[in-house]
Amino acid sequence: MQAMPRDLPSAAEASRILATKRTRPARRSPPSAGRRLSGLIKQLDERFGAGPESLQARWREIVGENLAARTEPVKLSRPRNGAGAVLELKVDGPAATLIQHQAPELLMRVNLFLGPGSVERLRIVQGVVKRAAVAAGPAKAAQVRRRLPQPLDAGLEAELVSGVASAPEGPLKTALIRLGREVLRRDLGSPS
Repeated sequence: MQAMPRDLPSAAEASRILATKRTRPARRSPPSAGRRLSGLIKQLDERFGAGPESLQARWREIVGENLAARTEPVKLSRPRNGAGAVLELKVDGPAATLIQHQAPELLMRVNLFLGPGSVERLRIVQGVVKRAAVAAGPAKAAQVRRRLPQPLDAGLEAELVSGVASAPEGPLKTALIRLGREVLRRDLGSPS
């Protein structure tokens, strides 16, 4: 099927057609995403509250100097049913039992900061805790920074190595030598 040629309208007909037909309005740019999302973000913030970042910033104030050195808030998980959240704490390995026994007091302190009923329980995960030395100030940062231990006297080192010479080679012998060095350094450093 062939298309039939069509005659173009004259100038008078074109102006009459344009006068009777409406043209499309000029397109407006869409509103900014920030303006549209600000209401939703406000609702979500009211519903779910602050995350672990706000806890990390003030953790030392919330739990105290001693516990802050051994713990770190990692994650705040809120269930869908609206119940209280679960706070995941990273704890230095040996201190996990101590933290578990102090869980009710920690929950009370965290809920005092976040609001009543915000956190329902703690989930304790053992791991290496980052030391917040910078937040504590330069004096505390100097204490946290480890110094390399001074080497032992050659005679003491030889005596230590001969003392564990009968032990089989391996990680146990290495650990015994390291322990012996630390004990000897401590004994040399303490006044008798």
